[in-house]
Order: sequence, then structure tokens, then C-alpha cells
Amino acid sequence: MSNNPYGWIEESLETIHRADWYRSVKTIHNRPGAKVMLSGYEVINFASNDYLGLAADERLKQAAIKAIQQNGTGSTGSRLLSGHLELHRELEQMLSSTKQTEDAVVFSSGYLANLGAITAIVGKRDLILSDQYNHSSLKNGAILSGAKVIEYPHCDIAQLTEKLHQERQNYRRCLIITDSIFSMDGDLCPLPELLDIAEEFSCMLLIDEAHATGVIGKTGAGCSEHFGCTGRELIQIGTLSKALGSLGGYIAGSNSLIDFLRNRAPSWIYTTALSPADTAAALAALKIVQQEPELRQQLWQNVNDLKQLIKEHLPNLKLVPTESPILCLQLPDAATALKAAKHLQEAGIFAPAIRPPTVSTSRIRISLMATHERGHIDQLVNALKAMQL
Repeated sequence: MSNNPYGWIEESLETIHRADWYRSVKTIHNRPGAKVMLSGYEVINFASNDYLGLAADERLKQAAIKAIQQNGTGSTGSRLLSGHLELHRELEQMLSSTKQTEDAVVFSSGYLANLGAITAIVGKRDLILSDQYNHSSLKNGAILSGAKVIEYPHCDIAQLTEKLHQERQNYRRCLIITDSIFSMDGDLCPLPELLDIAEEFSCMLLIDEAHATGVIGKTGAGCSEHFGCTGRELIQIGTLSKALGSLGGYIAGSNSLIDFLRNRAPSWIYTTALSPADTAAALAALKIVQQEPELRQQLWQNVNDLKQLIKEHLPNLKLVPTESPILCLQLPDAATALKAAKHLQEAGIFAPAIRPPTVSTSRIRISLMATHERGHIDQLVNALKAMQL
């Protein structure tokens, strides 16, 4: 046995390197957008979750600056102590209006929203059914809750139903948790079927709208609006840091749910409130989403253009089925994914390699933005055509 209790860390890092799983940060040297400066070179950015291109929007910046001038840089405490601002409540009311729910509550991140919700509503006497491809925040929230956790195969309604038949009667409460758009695949959860199953087996249903907020649905309200399920009871969680170009998370639902979470969600009660600047920026973004549907229309035009070009010019490209601005190119292993990402960057394209343990199989993840121009998409297709994998 080694005398150094920290010696295992170096050994673990060596294992990560050998598996081609090692990761390091890539510094962006200018403001976010369809083009960014990476390692001293300008590249077309297909790595961003800023789907509507709002993170550098002048209106968001001015809203943040005004909030700092009026309220300072920090919220100074948790919402229940000194940290509550009128801005927070205004944002929550706009979120509930957008989602067409009775109320909403804002968290300091989407990750904290998932942890807080799950740990507050289920415990050791309860059951969680979790989609196999769920985000880390959902999975970790399930573990922290102390509930019995059973994963079901990705979007497999038959398997989910079978597991509920086998297990539901043994537990007090049951919670089904799923992403609405799966961030590393781009596909949608089967929300109408999940709602029906939740009702049949007396389960709560929680969906993470991180990559759907502002992106899908007639008004950008997300998966529930997209599927025509607005008004049906469920717990909707999302983030302010992707299409809304800011930082933070939210939970939208019934008055009683939101009131309960304000009293029981530890990651809301014991965390400093969202900063004034982030709150104001998210509020400005929501207004833009409502008032300028053409941004979302342009995003989907770009998605459709890229799909059509791939179909015409790269018929052998192995893409994960997608119904979102996220397109993933499947590759055989981590080394191949790293090679592909390097080739793309040399061709002026920033599209990252995604490898285990983040995903089960290695891939290049491409995300579209409303601010991408047709020339950007053509350059991506040409770079993909030139790849020798």
C-alpha cells in the first residue's frame, strides 16, 4: 500500500490519457457568436448552445449593465435572506407566462434546479425511473435523493411500462425523469406517451427543457408546447444559459409545487440568488424570444439546410437521429473522434469531439445557431466531405 493517500490521482489521470478520454479547456478569445477566435485562429463555431445567438446581443448586454448600475454585481445572499430582488420575481412571472404554468422559481443554475427539485420531492421510500441518456444533473439528483433508481432504455416506452408494472406498487411516490431534448443526441423524449404512463401509474413526471427552451414549440416554450401538451400536469425544468444567452435555471409548474420547492429545495434555499446582471439578461432574452419569432425560424432554416446538404453530399455519414439543432456524427472510438475534431479545426470549423464517459459512443457534436450564415454551413459540409476517417 502506498504511503501517499493522493497517489491514486496520478494513476487515474494516466488511465484517462491512455483511453483518449482526457479533456482540457479551449479558450475563446472574443465574444460568443457564429465565429470565434480559438487558439489564435478564427473558426466557425458549431460548438455553442447559444442557439439564438443572444449571448452577445446588445440588448442583453445593456439590460445587464443597467441591472448592475441599479442593484450591484451580486445578490449578497440567498433569496430567503437578503438576496431577493424584484427582477427575480419579474423573471419568474415571465417564465411561467411563457411556459403557461401557474408559477415558476429561478435557481442559480440549471444543474442546481435539477438537484433541488428531485431531492425535494422524492426520498428513501420512493422510486425514480430515469432515461438511460439523461443529463448528469438528473442522474446525480436521483442518487442524492436516496430513492430507488431504475434506468430504462433510451426512450423505450415498453420497457418503462414493464418496470412500472413490476415496481410501482412497492413505493410511496414515483417520479419519472427525462431530458426533453437529449443534449448529446439531439432527439426528443416521447412526452405525450410519458404523460399518459405517468397518469396511469400515479407518477410525477419531470422533464429537463435545457436545450428546448426558446428553441422548439410555436412560441419557443419548449417540448410541452411542441407536442400540444400545455396545461397537463408535469414538472418543467430548464436553463437560462443556452438559447436565452444568460446564466441560471428555473422550475415551472403548479402554485403548490413552486411554493413547496421554495420551502424544501436545498439548492435554492442555501445558495446565493442569481446575480442582477444574469437575471436582467435572461429577462431581456425572453422578451426577444416572444417578440422576434424570426430568430427561431432562421435557426430551423439552418438546421434543415444542413440536413439537406448532408443528405445530398454525404449520404454515408452516420448521424444520430435528431429533431433539434443538435446533430451528432457517430464515430467508432475516442481516438477517431479526436482526429476528426482536429481535422475540422484545421479547416476552420470548431465542432468538439464528445467521448466516454460523457456518452456511450464517441462522436462529433454539431450545434446550429440562428446567426450561422449559409456560407458557414457550406464550409462545414466541405470540411466533412474532406475528412478521411
